[in-house]
Amino acid sequence: MKFVFVPITIAFVFLCSCKPSYEETEIPLDTYTLEEGFTLKVLASEPLLKAPVAMDFDDKGRMWVAQMPGYMNDMQGSAENDPVGSIRIIEDLDHDGIADHAKIFLDSLVMPRALAHVYGGLLYAEPPYLWFVEIKDDKPANPVLVDSLYAVEGNPEHQPNGLLLNVDNWIYNAKSNFRYRRKNGVWEKEPTTFRGQWGISKDNFGRLYYNDNSRILLGDYVLPNSLISNKYSVPSSSVDNLITSDQRVYPLHATSVNRGYAKGVLNQDSILINATAACSPLVYRGGTFSDSYDQNVFVCLPEGNLIKRTILNFQGDSITARHAWKDKEFLASTDEGFRPVSIKNAPDGSIYIVDMHRGMIGHHAYLSPYLKKKTSKTRLDTITDFGRILRVKREGTPNLPLPDFKTTNGKELISLLSSDIGWIRDRAQHHLIHRKTDELISEVKNYLLNSAHSWGPLHALYVLEDWNELSFEFLTEVIKKGHQNSMAHALVLSKMYVSEENKDLAKDILDYVLEKDDITLDIYLSSILGDWIKLDSTKFTESLLTVLNRHPENPIVLEALVSGLDGIESGFIDNLDLGEKEFFAFKESIQNAIANENNNKLNPIFSVKSLNEDNRTSGAKLFSQICASCHGINGQGIEGLAPPLINSEHVDRTERLALIMLHGLEGPIHVNGQEYDLNLAMPGLIRNEEISDKDIADLIAYVTNAFSPTPRTLKEKRINELRNIKSSSGTEFTEDELLQFDVEKK
Repeated sequence: MKFVFVPITIAFVFLCSCKPSYEETEIPLDTYTLEEGFTLKVLASEPLLKAPVAMDFDDKGRMWVAQMPGYMNDMQGSAENDPVGSIRIIEDLDHDGIADHAKIFLDSLVMPRALAHVYGGLLYAEPPYLWFVEIKDDKPANPVLVDSLYAVEGNPEHQPNGLLLNVDNWIYNAKSNFRYRRKNGVWEKEPTTFRGQWGISKDNFGRLYYNDNSRILLGDYVLPNSLISNKYSVPSSSVDNLITSDQRVYPLHATSVNRGYAKGVLNQDSILINATAACSPLVYRGGTFSDSYDQNVFVCLPEGNLIKRTILNFQGDSITARHAWKDKEFLASTDEGFRPVSIKNAPDGSIYIVDMHRGMIGHHAYLSPYLKKKTSKTRLDTITDFGRILRVKREGTPNLPLPDFKTTNGKELISLLSSDIGWIRDRAQHHLIHRKTDELISEVKNYLLNSAHSWGPLHALYVLEDWNELSFEFLTEVIKKGHQNSMAHALVLSKMYVSEENKDLAKDILDYVLEKDDITLDIYLSSILGDWIKLDSTKFTESLLTVLNRHPENPIVLEALVSGLDGIESGFIDNLDLGEKEFFAFKESIQNAIANENNNKLNPIFSVKSLNEDNRTSGAKLFSQICASCHGINGQGIEGLAPPLINSEHVDRTERLALIMLHGLEGPIHVNGQEYDLNLAMPGLIRNEEISDKDIADLIAYVTNAFSPTPRTLKEKRINELRNIKSSSGTEFTEDELLQFDVEKK
């Protein structure tokens, strides 16, 4: 029998041949509290959905949903590798605003976790692969393997996801240091900054935002890949910044959290204090909420059954954020099955919430004994067969018609670049890319130079970039005539046109930008100065000194300058008479890059080819293969075979645990005051040549996390040393010898 927190009425969809009737699931929302002035509606639910984790919209505004019903069906995650995942098209055939039909687009998938409508088809992730398929009559066709190493197989908490198409025509991911695009029919992949854990978003300017479990909002101060030209310099101030230091959350009730036993996690009423599972930030770009909500960030906190609203403050060279309220959340529920795991800007200007609606959302490799024990009482793990899509809409917002992108002509698409709704602007840009004509080139350029819209010209700029219709002369025109947002992007794009024939015009336009004395423009100007200095140091060094004098200690400006000076750092600093004490921070940054190059120490994004599996996940797999048959999958022990591991004093001591794993254990042993004399010797793993020091380290990471109050690790170097410590018999250790080892170590 399933344990359900909210009563539901389920009516299946029937399609009758004569007179179709559509009945939708009814979900009461009386346990949900939403900010005043907004409405909450369930658009789709079970049986149409089951464990949804990600979604996207097609040009018709239909929901396409990736589902992972194999994830955490039980405490052991036993169905994790079963091909039960799918991507479904969710439809509202009777047009009453609630979904009544689900069409399977792809099934028999293993843990699909991301999807995006791009290039007229669907890009989706099914680890370890990233696939692209064309769409013909709502069916997949002509599959293309975009990346065979997109993600390692295993724990979905630590695999790339997101597939966010940015204004720069590149597709970005969370938990990844690669980005993708298709140009002239060919897929491209290149390094980018490593970002976040689950979910990724963008603002109107094109900066990226992400987070991880315990940090509600992270983000980049600059445009992606704009300050990484120098492979021996690692940006630290301009990217991967903590946007808010306030990690406070305000659940409506006492929720079940993995480390609830630890000091400071819960308050005196057992209510969560700070974030422990933050994910999927969304910068609101819908245009239908009030102005005070423009580019606010909504963050999913499924462990607290809530969604937080955070307000961004743009400061030219940085971004800060504050939470909208100190004692409440934008949306919260007392339904512990409410698990918001993703939020999307919708075609109608509202936001859609993907509610996995699952009891256990933490991977089995990370579950603490505390939560396992609590779950045995609450039966939280029995909430498995649900899933919802909810919509938050501003009260009184009319139902806006969706443009028909299939029939809209090029000029109409250009006009859509000025839409207040970010989703429509994004789609208009993407469709224009595939409608190139000589007439449209002129129209797009005219719009870019003359539109008063703050953001539309950026979309136009990158339509031209994809068409290869930019030139240095035109970019200088954008810088002189365009909106400030377009100026910054034009500076970044001008890097492609550094040449001898352009240097005189470049000097004029760089001087023009410097006269603006604007910190944002100075950052992007700094990022390209080095390329012009390589061409003519006499002509352009003065511009660099102007920037330095203006921002001598600004770490982001310095990162931009060093990025542009790649390859000439040593000669440049030697020939530049800066004085002994002048510009110390700049010289130090240059010297660090030179030292890294001498030591062949690359920025890690240029050397990492794929993401390694998390150690606890690897350890969980090894435990299942090697240890579970005797100790039990839950570490409870098996009578006649092995003692329990849960809260065992031997698990809590990592070196003792390593000795047992390596060399084995013989004779009686005491666990929690009880003697276990099984007349069996546990064999050690030291004789198995396939078990490495890393494997032992991964096992220790998993076992201490799963069966003791405090997760611990042991370095591989120490494990290798412990291989040479022998028992008196030269084989298995006894309990007395293990205790004596502890005494001697002290």
